This record gives sequence, structure tokens and C-alpha cells, in this order.
Amino acid sequence: MLSANLPSLAALLLAGGFAALAAAPAEAKDPPSCAAISFRSLPGGAPDGEQDAGLYKSRFGKIEVKADVKGGQATNYYMVLNGKKVDGPANPPKMSESCLKSKHVKLPLAKQTQGTCTGNRFRVVVDRSSGKPVAAFFGLQGDDWAYCSATTL
Repeated sequence: MLSANLPSLAALLLAGGFAALAAAPAEAKDPPSCAAISFRSLPGGAPDGEQDAGLYKSRFGKIEVKADVKGGQATNYYMVLNGKKVDGPANPPKMSESCLKSKHVKLPLAKQTQGTCTGNRFRVVVDRSSGKPVAAFFGLQGDDWAYCSATTL
């Protein structure tokens, strides 16, 4: 008699397990308080015009790095955040010193000429730890990350 009930008992346990999984709410994780995403520069010989240099996509947003190319060389890089180009202010919005230092950005910030951004590599630092969340774009100049642009999220 027990062997006759095993298939129905297994089906009942299996159905109960799926119901428990379906009923369990997905745990919503908050974004990190401080994050950095690094991008490479374009190789030489790229076609002239606007070129995609990098893409980062997560459930929290989409970051693109694009470059203006002339004569096969990238002349200016910029960040596009959720489809909107970020020109940003000459001085970045307030960011946590500990966040910047943890992402190897030296203080006081080295700055590039407003409207231009060049470097060997690029980094977007997202700081959610101090007031309004900020995304800042940096280009590597020698050994220092030099500020290019930023925006509040």
C-alpha cells in the first residue's frame, strides 16, 4: 500500500516545493554604496566619427563610454548614462573621500580640460554614500585618475 502512494506523495511534495519557491519574494538587493567600473581605450586605427569604447549594464542602469575619433585616433572620450550624454560640471558634485580613495582616485582630484577627456584607461566611480548618488568619469593620465565629468543620479 505504501508503494502505491509513493508517486502521489512525491508529486505532492514536489508541487509543495514549487509553490514555496514561487511564493518566496525575491530579495531586492540595494546597489553598492561605492563602485567603480573600468574601461579600456580604443585601439589606434578606428574609423573616424563616434565610436563605442565600452558598455556596462546592470539592473541599476547602463553606462556607455564613447569616443570621438579623428584620423584613426580617439580625441575625446565621454560617458553616456542611461542613454543621456554626460557633459558634467567643471567641478564634480560632492563625493565621499573614502569612496574615491578606495577606487584609487587620488585627492585632490586632477582635472582635465572641460569638454575633453583622454587617457590610457577610463573609470566611472559611482558614489551612493554621501547624499545624492553621483557618477563621475575619469581618464588615466600617467598614474593618476583625472576628472572628466560627473552627474547626480
